[in-house]
Amino acid sequence: MPASAAETPLVETAPAKVNLTLRVLSRRADGYHELESLVVFASCGDRLTFIPGGELTLNVSGPRAAHAGDTADNLVLKAARGLKALIPGLTVGAFHLEKSLPVAAGLGGGSSDAAAALRLLARANDLALDDPRLYEAARATGADVPVCLDPRPRLMRGIGEKLSAPLALPQLHAVLGNPGAALATKLVFAGWKPAAAPAETFDLAALSQAASFDKFLSMLATQPNDLESAAIGLAPEVADVIAELAALAGCRLARMSGSGATCFGLFTSAAQAVAAAKTLRAKYPDWWVCETMFG
Repeated sequence: MPASAAETPLVETAPAKVNLTLRVLSRRADGYHELESLVVFASCGDRLTFIPGGELTLNVSGPRAAHAGDTADNLVLKAARGLKALIPGLTVGAFHLEKSLPVAAGLGGGSSDAAAALRLLARANDLALDDPRLYEAARATGADVPVCLDPRPRLMRGIGEKLSAPLALPQLHAVLGNPGAALATKLVFAGWKPAAAPAETFDLAALSQAASFDKFLSMLATQPNDLESAAIGLAPEVADVIAELAALAGCRLARMSGSGATCFGLFTSAAQAVAAAKTLRAKYPDWWVCETMFG
């Protein structure tokens, strides 16, 4: 029998979050770190469906469902419970997560899943995406959830709560590679060592004017990922992924995303990225590899 209108699934993509840069500016007294990161979102990701009505539930399937952890601890449910606590009478229902992204991989997969859940609840309950209660629930769920709520390129500061307006960046063709290593964010941050000189921060006005790919790359080159060394200390294969990406034909920049272990390479054209991904898969069939675009 056909589903009623109330049972028609709503669908959201939860795109991979990629940190093109990640500066660790300081360690705070509360144990968190002050950051500055240029964040973009890939065309690959997880898929979340939602049927409004009934009890709040979640089931998980997909190629990486087995690595997604205990369903009861999933950030999708944490975000939904957080929003329901802020909005009495909120309609909840049944979520289904198709998990395709590797976990503990520096791609913000769980955070993006949680943000997708908030967008679905907003749609089901006629809430505007800029409703402050969505942001409050996102921030309470996790530091990376606010930037994933409206997944467009932004400069993220603080511990993730200070977001720039969306940025118009040049078209970015990329390859993502993960060697199968899972890195705990807490351990990577614990291994971070402050630089001798304070980290330079982005000039937001200049960044917004970097319309050409070459000009944008020159800006990225001055703003590294400060967690790379700590991540490589825990998982030396991260250095191998960066080196393999950098050696691929057409790669202009290769570095790690977030706290790793996923790394990315930027290419001049989509054809170069597709060819590079094919080469990488053939050489390392056990790696997770994805040719993508960032936006």
